[in-house]
Amino acid sequence: MPEYRQFPLADTAEGLTEAEIIGWRVQPGDEVAVNQIVVEVETAKAAVELPIPWAGVVTELLVEPGQTVEVGTPILTVDVDPQGTSAPQAATTPQAANNGAAPSAEAAA
Repeated sequence: MPEYRQFPLADTAEGLTEAEIIGWRVQPGDEVAVNQIVVEVETAKAAVELPIPWAGVVTELLVEPGQTVEVGTPILTVDVDPQGTSAPQAATTPQAANNGAAPSAEAAA
């Protein structure tokens, strides 16, 4: 099952509140690796390349080049489980294995 994460515009320098998207290094459908540069932004102080903290597949670019966005604004969506290999977390709990029921006395013995 896909697991989507949104990558927010990082605070690239202390005190800056916004940055302009200069250019994307990836497009929807591209695979990305941890720490791969995905976007170049320009702040009032410098142009900065931002790495992605996860591996996965880019599903959506949320901001166009030339657009200025606030720090913390989602700018990119990545599917970090494109193969659907992660098990649902609910299924890994003991209660989920019993359809939400408490373990029986026999199971506890």
